[in-house]
Amino acid sequence: MTKRVIIVGIPGVGKSTVITNILNTLSKQGVDVKIAEFGTLMFEQAKLFSISNRDELRKLTLEQQRSLQEITANYIYSLNNEVVIIDTHLFINTVEGYYPGIPYKLLDILKPTHLILLTAHSEEVYERRKTDIARQRDLITADEISNELKISKIMIASSSIFSGCPFSIIQNNNGQLDEATMRICKTIIH
Repeated sequence: MTKRVIIVGIPGVGKSTVITNILNTLSKQGVDVKIAEFGTLMFEQAKLFSISNRDELRKLTLEQQRSLQEITANYIYSLNNEVVIIDTHLFINTVEGYYPGIPYKLLDILKPTHLILLTAHSEEVYERRKTDIARQRDLITADEISNELKISKIMIASSSIFSGCPFSIIQNNNGQLDEATMRICKTIIH
């Protein structure tokens, strides 16, 4: 049976780095693992509808975006690797408020076996965002980051209730990359 592991975290918690470490660690152990980056896969599906860049995705109607999300979720569900790590956003901060990155319909399609929320101290997230020149991120205050971390915990617990699968909250504070990676690997392969 395929283990479908959704890993989420607000920008700056080190999600991409941790996921890369998980991939390397599990691959070295002989585990057949695949990373499914939801946004990238959704964009690939959108190309079938003549969308040529990611910015155009936001110009689609909400109904079209939901349809693309469902097509993408069905594709990810069809992957039959031993472990599929789904890299996505728990929520997107929009001008209209927080939009769920994995609403109930997607949870129902994906049927995750594990939900993992990566967190870090709000001050560390703030510093990481401030110094990360490779990414274009909204710079918000440490208090706003703290609020997003609280919202994340509420949303991951809610997602667990809707999906019926367990969730873990893993700290990835400075100097804890290897520990966070190992905790997640042990959660996936026990």
